[in-house]
Amino acid sequence: MRAGVLAAALLLPAVGEAQQCSPFLPGGRQVESARFLLAYRSVPEKIAVGKHFALELAVCPKAGVPGPESLRVDAHMPEHRHGMNYKAQVAAAPGGRYKAEGLMFHMPGRWELVFDVRSGGTTDRLTQSVTLE
Repeated sequence: MRAGVLAAALLLPAVGEAQQCSPFLPGGRQVESARFLLAYRSVPEKIAVGKHFALELAVCPKAGVPGPESLRVDAHMPEHRHGMNYKAQVAAAPGGRYKAEGLMFHMPGRWELVFDVRSGGTTDRLTQSVTLE
C-alpha cells in the first residue's frame, strides 16, 4: 500500500509541470516546430490595415525540451521583401504565456508572422502566413 502512495506522490510533480503550459487559446491558431507548440490569437481579433494590434501567445515545449528562455515576434511580407515599420515588444507571463504589443501591418497583402523561440542555446523559428485585405 505504501509503495502505491509513494508512486502517486512521485508522479504529482510531473503531472503538475505538464499542466502548467497549455497551448489552448480560444479563437487562436497553432503552429509547431520539432521542439515547441505555439498558439496565438490577435487582439483585436480582426487585424486592420494601419492599426496597431497585439498577440497573446502560449509557447509549450514538447516532451524532454527545456522551456523557452525568450520569444521574439516579428512579421514581414515575402513578396515585397520588407517587414513591419514597428518592433514588437514581448512580455513574458507565467505558464508559458506571452503578450506581444506594438505590431502593425501597414499595407494589405500576405504577411508572414515570425516567432523565434530560444531554448537551450538553440532558436526555433516558427512562421505563419496571414493575409490582410
